[in-house]
Amino acid sequence: MDFGLVLQADPPASAVVSLMRRAERNGFRYGWTFDSAVLWQEPFVIYSRILDHTERLIVGPMVTNPSTRTPEVTASTFATLNEMYGNRTVCGIGRGDSAMRVAGRPPNTLARLGEAIGVIRDLAEGREAEVGGHRIRIPWIRNGKLPVWMGAYGPKALAMAGELADGFILQLADPFLTEWMVKAVRQAAADAGRDPAEVTICVAAPAYVGDDLDHARAQCRWFGGMVGNHVADLVERYGERSDVVPEELTEYIKAREGYDYAQHGRAGSPHADFVPDAVVDRFCLLGPVAAHRERLEQLRALGVDQFAVYAMHDAKESTIDAYGAELIPAFS
Repeated sequence: MDFGLVLQADPPASAVVSLMRRAERNGFRYGWTFDSAVLWQEPFVIYSRILDHTERLIVGPMVTNPSTRTPEVTASTFATLNEMYGNRTVCGIGRGDSAMRVAGRPPNTLARLGEAIGVIRDLAEGREAEVGGHRIRIPWIRNGKLPVWMGAYGPKALAMAGELADGFILQLADPFLTEWMVKAVRQAAADAGRDPAEVTICVAAPAYVGDDLDHARAQCRWFGGMVGNHVADLVERYGERSDVVPEELTEYIKAREGYDYAQHGRAGSPHADFVPDAVVDRFCLLGPVAAHRERLEQLRALGVDQFAVYAMHDAKESTIDAYGAELIPAFS
């Protein structure tokens, strides 16, 4: 199992670079950031600095979308980083939640997302693709490689991830829901004539190493609020049909009253007060090292290839170090 570190691109950018360097020293293989240009700093500028100050770390957004950057711009940006640093990027992509809604636009349709996955990958790897009705190719690319991993929750999105993407990003670490979603992605891959084992499975969630569970929950409750945005979209689309979306995912948002993107992904956010302790415990990895090891064993048994640690809390350094000392060596 690989491990990744996920950060917001909060200023100063030097702090993000420093934490990514710390992650690499501790055995993390991937470095991710959010991508929402209004809420945080521009991540691709920071990626260049991270790549320049690390040796092996693979970097990318969790997740970008096909509208705030057009597919050809996204492809060229990744290809430039790869030419400079040797194919050390991965493109996480989704419909776009905060990046689109903060700018007053709805998230992208699945149709637009599905088209963008192929276009970005083809262009970034030097192949021709159709953009706006025109066939184009980026002529300077040589030996480019760009895996494209798709974030998804609902049935149609999970199917698309299995059919089209190189990897699947699930932003929660509940074993029951992970099993349900991984099965859906792999079945879709098989139905599309692909080898399901070729789809990389990445689970991303807050991890807080420490003995004070109440404090850890308070630091990570924001995550349930963030996931609730996507769940609310699913309920609007599918209703509360447990045969389509499990109650274990939808039940907790009944007390949700809205969302303030100014507090997106931040500890102590009041818009996450509706998230009960039980959901925080299911979605996140909290507690002493032994508790993290137990959950990671469960996730690995379900076929998870990477666990990405969301470090948006007050114990970034100590959690990175604890994973490096006691968890990553046990799962490598």
